[in-house]
Amino acid sequence: MSIVVRKVSSPKEMRTFITYATKLYRNHPYYVPNLLSDDAATLDKRKNRAFDFCEAEYFIAYKDGKMAGKVAAIINHKANEAWNVRQVRFGWIDFIEDIEVLEELLKAVSEWGKAKGMTSIAGPLGFTDFDPEGMLVEGFDRMGTMITIYNYEYYPAFFEKLGYRKEVDWLEYMIRIPDALPERYVKMAQIVSEKYGLKVRKLSRKIIREEKYGQKMFRLINEAYKDLYGYSVLTEKQIEQYVRQYLTFIDLDMVSFVENEDGELVACGVTIPSLASALRKARGRLFPFGWFYLLKALFFSKSDIVDLLLVAVNRDYRSKGLHAIIFADLIPSLIRMGFKYAESNPELETNQRVQTLWGPFESQIHKRRRIYTKEL
Repeated sequence: MSIVVRKVSSPKEMRTFITYATKLYRNHPYYVPNLLSDDAATLDKRKNRAFDFCEAEYFIAYKDGKMAGKVAAIINHKANEAWNVRQVRFGWIDFIEDIEVLEELLKAVSEWGKAKGMTSIAGPLGFTDFDPEGMLVEGFDRMGTMITIYNYEYYPAFFEKLGYRKEVDWLEYMIRIPDALPERYVKMAQIVSEKYGLKVRKLSRKIIREEKYGQKMFRLINEAYKDLYGYSVLTEKQIEQYVRQYLTFIDLDMVSFVENEDGELVACGVTIPSLASALRKARGRLFPFGWFYLLKALFFSKSDIVDLLLVAVNRDYRSKGLHAIIFADLIPSLIRMGFKYAESNPELETNQRVQTLWGPFESQIHKRRRIYTKEL
């Protein structure tokens, strides 16, 4: 048996790299594919604005002449500077059940990183926190989501055998949406709104464009998230890219914007219907029929699960109850639309401020994902 790892060097190899996971997980009952076009754009050095401060190489492993795995090696120089580390990231990693294949893939990333002066390796991580990150270590029998990684159970077992250790964990919650908005949130939202001069503002796409509200939202996210593990503050060029990528399809009835008396955006909550079923039907492809499944799921959803993409609060308003205003706005809309459950975005296990939000609801931790690290 022979294992060979080669650097991706042609468009054909890049297509093979991008589509490999859909073959590795073919017919898997819980795997949800990424949109292949999104992966292609993210990994393209000409299209992804993260390459203004990142560099990357992509590797494919072959065993006895057949593809056996793949991995992206990434250096985010801005994040390394902000967090005072010299770290090479691995991401987009998938491999057959063979620890030697994984070992060779990680060796390729490590050697590339060491040649660039890096002293540690960590992942799965992307270019920024808007890329899928964190290896699934609990919840293998739960359906994946659009924004997270699904992986086989042997992945973390192999990493631990190779001497990789836990750097940090994220938790995901499944939250039951109540049949009616709890009275406590009605009262709390009213008290907080009056005390701090806050209001919920519902916007049209025209207003979002004219007032550049998408840009305001991502600047708020930068401010709210900048101290969280490994966060890479978005540049203005990245913000413009994400506004085009995300705000063109979100149902605005499922978004809550909170402003202060000066009209400044101080908090937001963003939800979307679960796209897991639609992405599985589309098999990661927009064409010929993938776009239909996704649009149907976004605007005519039959799913009873909503994805809580994010909640962001300006640092000056933390611990002042602004989540009550967001919930008081969003929960009635979600009830009206027929949703029964909400699945949270991965939350750092150390982020007690966010986890306390789910205390008043019927909820459970149903997935855990991990960043693994090792010194080079």
